[in-house]
Amino acid sequence: MRPVTLQDVAKFAGVSVATASRVLSGHPSTSVDARTRVAEAATELGFRPNAQARALRKTRTESIGVVVSDIRNPFFAEIAHTAEQTAGGAGLAIILCNANESTQQQDRYIDLLIAHRADGIVIAPQGDGSGALREIVRLGIPTVFVDRTIDGFDVPSITSDSLGGIAQAVEHLVNLGHHRIGCIAGPQSTSTGRERLVAFSDAVKKHGADQDTALVYEGDFQVASGVAGARRLLDLACPPTALIAADSLMTLGALHVCQDRAISIPDELSIVGYDDIEAFRLIDPPVTVVAHDPARTGELAVELLTRMFDGETPESVVLDAHLVVRGSTGPAPLRRDVPAPAALELEAPSNVRDLPPPQLPVHPMHVDDVARLLS
Repeated sequence: MRPVTLQDVAKFAGVSVATASRVLSGHPSTSVDARTRVAEAATELGFRPNAQARALRKTRTESIGVVVSDIRNPFFAEIAHTAEQTAGGAGLAIILCNANESTQQQDRYIDLLIAHRADGIVIAPQGDGSGALREIVRLGIPTVFVDRTIDGFDVPSITSDSLGGIAQAVEHLVNLGHHRIGCIAGPQSTSTGRERLVAFSDAVKKHGADQDTALVYEGDFQVASGVAGARRLLDLACPPTALIAADSLMTLGALHVCQDRAISIPDELSIVGYDDIEAFRLIDPPVTVVAHDPARTGELAVELLTRMFDGETPESVVLDAHLVVRGSTGPAPLRRDVPAPAALELEAPSNVRDLPPPQLPVHPMHVDDVARLLS
């Protein structure tokens, strides 16, 4: 029979893992009802806290580090916010650090967290395993990876099903008649960048869409690379009729290019973004996205740390990612690489030769909030 865990006690008592940990560690910020239920659950289940964990708890600083890739990215801002709320509920303070998609900046913050004796670290890791990351593992500091992973690191992680989400996006576009689908991919130095590009390539091949390498642009999860990627792809001799951008900031960059060029979405170009940030629901038309749950990511990351403080070895968690269809995707327009039929040269009657040409209706795109969001 497996040993009873803190998670078992929390479930039996009907409280969160953080609350159960707080009660069992003797933290004062718990209600009488919670203390009673947790104590009864622990007795009923025969829970015995890990002796090593109890010893470590005596030297704890009651603080954890949260290192996000880019605090300007709404996805990571939500992770940080929820992690802070969950940590506060467990009687923990957080030290928030912004790596700014830089391994060097990440490592400086890791050194700071080690110096401040943080009890644990929640981090969206940069690169392929820097010396500072290896140091926190060597020191045995409880660590949880969020959104990204690094090969060779035995660290629990909270990630999302990028493969399934991107596959749904490509299938949706192909079903709408799109065959030239562009991809603004994330940096291949990150696990998420690699996974989403592999998922895109596999799905394009599976559904028989164009496998033209010119349709892929490697960005860096920043607005500017979304702008550069959209310009590069739309300037191709045979441009795509649909774009998938692999994160929210690059999606905003692509939308900015469409607004600047008066490209009508979805009549002339369909766009699928990644991360269901609030702005994508407010833009006209609302943006079709691959959605996952940053709030749950932040909450689970702190809960896993709390369980590690109590001597457990939690398993990694993969959260669902799914397509949310909105107004930015529609049927593919006529292929722009197919030449239009030649016009017949007929001589107009003399009484209509001098009439002005007819005025064609203009259908502008309405993405009213993008400029404000990018300012």
